[in-house]
Amino acid sequence: MSVALGAGISPSQAQFGGQCTEGLAEGRHVETDCTVSWTDKDGKVYCFGSEGARKTFLQNPQASLERARDFVAASTAQSTEQAMQNFTSGDAESVVRQMIEANLKANGGAFALQDALDGAQLRLAYDGIDFTRTIDGYGFFPDVKFHDPADASKRWLIDFWVVPADGLLKVQETRIYKAPLQSEGKWVLMARDPIPWWWIPASEHPGHVATKRGWEVMSAVEQSALAGQAKNGGVFKLEDDKTGKVLDLQFIGTHQPIRQLDDNGHYFACTDFRAVGSKDQIYDIDFWIDDKNGAMTVEKTRVHKVPELKDGRWVQVPRYDWKELGSSHVVP
Repeated sequence: MSVALGAGISPSQAQFGGQCTEGLAEGRHVETDCTVSWTDKDGKVYCFGSEGARKTFLQNPQASLERARDFVAASTAQSTEQAMQNFTSGDAESVVRQMIEANLKANGGAFALQDALDGAQLRLAYDGIDFTRTIDGYGFFPDVKFHDPADASKRWLIDFWVVPADGLLKVQETRIYKAPLQSEGKWVLMARDPIPWWWIPASEHPGHVATKRGWEVMSAVEQSALAGQAKNGGVFKLEDDKTGKVLDLQFIGTHQPIRQLDDNGHYFACTDFRAVGSKDQIYDIDFWIDDKNGAMTVEKTRVHKVPELKDGRWVQVPRYDWKELGSSHVVP
């Protein structure tokens, strides 16, 4: 990262809304007017409450930025839970309808969406909102019905993640929950494997939901995955604990919810990785994370499910059930 010093800009143009970046790294929210700032090599501007704060930050910008992002992420779950009290699921559905209407207008009457699983560019007909889930600390999740304009029997259920921000609701992300699959000459609606978001059955993973610190754990896991890819030209290399083979993978995302194993700082997260060069060979990789002096550290990684070709379709086959691992957070 560069060490270019800024000359002051509007807080709205800076990272973290103009808050002091070093303050965030130290676990404090400090508003600034951005008269003291720093610009990285990508042109992102970070503000500081004083020259001293900037000097401290520049001693190790990367480490300070990681701490700042973790603190912001941890604060998000708490602030989201509080802000959600001002809205209803009906409000979230209204926001989603407005977004869909804008998308339809911009794309000639079709809803345009890229399928994150295989990269396909979808153009769908909108049918309506099916139902909405509400998860405290995370937001609202309207589940929306679509179909193929050329074949009404080819249907999709797509989830919209809606969160409160600056007193309003906004769509944070969109994912396919169920997609059409041809079976015996007919299109059937099948849940995605892996299923997105948070409703992975609680029985599949250990512990209880870690609502308050979930985003910190996700940050640690995803930083580990992306750092591994960065070291190997975009490939995350993982030794299969059963076969000894080194797997070449690319990170897709982290399942929700994050699980808390005990009250002593031990957490568990389940993730999805795609085999390099494939579209639908998906590995389920489990991460065990420890909170050491306030820093989340990945302690163990293990292959939970592997892709196997069955009846012409790649499906995930589990290696183990978490109950087989016993009550300890330590992986045998």
